[in-house]
Amino acid sequence: MTTTQTTDPTPWEPPIAGNDVEQLVGSLERMRATFRWKADGLDAAGLSARVGASSLTLGGLLKHLAACEDYTFTHQLRGEPIGPPWDATGWDGSDDWEFESAAQDSPETLYALFDDAVQRSRQRLADALDHGGLGQEVHASMPDGRHANLRRLVSDFVEEYARHSGHADLLREAVDGTVGEDPPDGWTPTSGHFTFA
Repeated sequence: MTTTQTTDPTPWEPPIAGNDVEQLVGSLERMRATFRWKADGLDAAGLSARVGASSLTLGGLLKHLAACEDYTFTHQLRGEPIGPPWDATGWDGSDDWEFESAAQDSPETLYALFDDAVQRSRQRLADALDHGGLGQEVHASMPDGRHANLRRLVSDFVEEYARHSGHADLLREAVDGTVGEDPPDGWTPTSGHFTFA
C-alpha cells in the first residue's frame, strides 16, 4: 500500500482562477479524489454493501469507473481497443458486467483496477493535451458522424464521476456513516495506491 505525501491539505482542489485546461482537468481530478475517498479503506463486506433495492455497490462502482477511465481515454479518445485488463473479459461498455462481477474481486484487486486506470488515463489525457489541446477532434462521434472534441469528452467524464459520486455518498453512509462533500483536509488513501495529480 502506498499513499501520496503532500504539503497541500487539499491537492484535489482545482485552481480558483485557472485557464480552461486547468479548470477542466482540475474538476476531473477533484471528482476522482472525491469518489476515491468515498470508496477508500473498505473490506469486501463494505465494498459489496447495498442500499434498498439497488444492486449498486462501491466495489461495482470502483470497477465500473476503472473500465470507464480506460474506455474513455483509449477508445473514445483515440479509437484504440480498450486493452488490458478489460480485453480479456470481453467487456465493451455495453452491459453491466463490471458492476456484477465486482463481487468476485478482492478489495485489493478493485482498488488496483481503479488506481491503475486513473494513472493510465492521466498520462493519455496529458499526451492528448500536449498534441492538440481541448479543441482537437476525438474518436467519439454522434450517429450522424460528427466527432466530439476533447473538451466535450472530458466534460462528459466529469459528469460521469459526479453521477457516481452521488451514488457513492449514499452507499458509504450506509456502510459506516461517513458523509461529506469533499475529502477532509489532509486525506490520503489507506487502501490501494491512488495518487493525486
